Amino acid sequence: LVLLDTEGLGDVEKGDNQNDSWIFALAILLSSTFVYNSMRAIDQQAMDQLHYVTELTDKIRAKSSPDAKEVEDSDDFVRFFPDFVWTLRDFSLELVVDGQPISADEYLENSLKLKHGTSPKYENFNQPRLCIRNFFPKKKCFIFHQPTHWKKLCQLETMHDDELEPEFVEETADFCSYIFSNSKVKTLSGGIQVNGPRLETLVLTYVDAISSGDLPCMENAVLALAQIENSAAVKKAMTHYDQQMAKKVQLPTETLQELLDLHMASEKEAVEVFMKNSFKDVGHLFQKELGDQLEIRRDHFCKENMKASSDRCSALLKDIFHSLEEDIKQGVYSKPGGYQLLMQTMNELKEKY
Repeated sequence: LVLLDTEGLGDVEKGDNQNDSWIFALAILLSSTFVYNSMRAIDQQAMDQLHYVTELTDKIRAKSSPDAKEVEDSDDFVRFFPDFVWTLRDFSLELVVDGQPISADEYLENSLKLKHGTSPKYENFNQPRLCIRNFFPKKKCFIFHQPTHWKKLCQLETMHDDELEPEFVEETADFCSYIFSNSKVKTLSGGIQVNGPRLETLVLTYVDAISSGDLPCMENAVLALAQIENSAAVKKAMTHYDQQMAKKVQLPTETLQELLDLHMASEKEAVEVFMKNSFKDVGHLFQKELGDQLEIRRDHFCKENMKASSDRCSALLKDIFHSLEEDIKQGVYSKPGGYQLLMQTMNELKEKY
């Protein structure tokens, strides 16, 4: 479980609401469970502070298409959004509606009810609630009563659990249990699960987009991941091929076909390694690149095999025919019957070769 802790929203030192909006958008893009932490109760002030949720369609694009209307209407926009958990600290209200006790989740759902009307007042009331309902199909709420007497709050970091309010300790345990048990693996379009290296790429891709004045785009982030991982998959496949060929091939081979058979076996394994480590290879571009590199390797092995074979044959010829050359220099065959003897010797040496 990776915990991403953002700086607090509404920091007066930032002096720019856009900073908070981008932090909110990045948290949505990177997390599988989004925990929104606020104080006391869900009232209109709390909803007003959560206005960032109404700006998500202006801060995030699902697809690289410039058509904003298409993005807003696309199911892809919220399909990969995180689960939403609203935590309320220092909660002091009684969870009762119409005289009946309710759960924290029911309290949240009741707080998200819309008002009927079309006036600006009703629209302002409904907009953040509507966005939360639409953007986060799965919602959860946890309440936390004050952990200790207000005079001891400054000592909170050094206090043990048995010094805290039992109710708070129990509420915290319930919250932690839910997060550990229900937080899913962050998943992108195409079922791509985010691991450590992929999280790094996502952060860099989204932040670079924001820094350059663009909107972070989920589709572009996946394509950036694919570019990096498919390139790595090609390298991994080629490394496997080279290792297998180094183990199996002893140049020169007896025949060219023997070398080609070894190449094809190693090539098959290399393709399997690539397929296992690649994803979203649009147009099979990286697989084609792998094929091109394997073809280059095959041609290289064939040339090296030809050279090794030629070198070995030349060395054999020199070694085998060296004695014949010496005999010719010494005139062994320059006598009657020498030609027949020379032919006989040459045939024997050819057979030996």
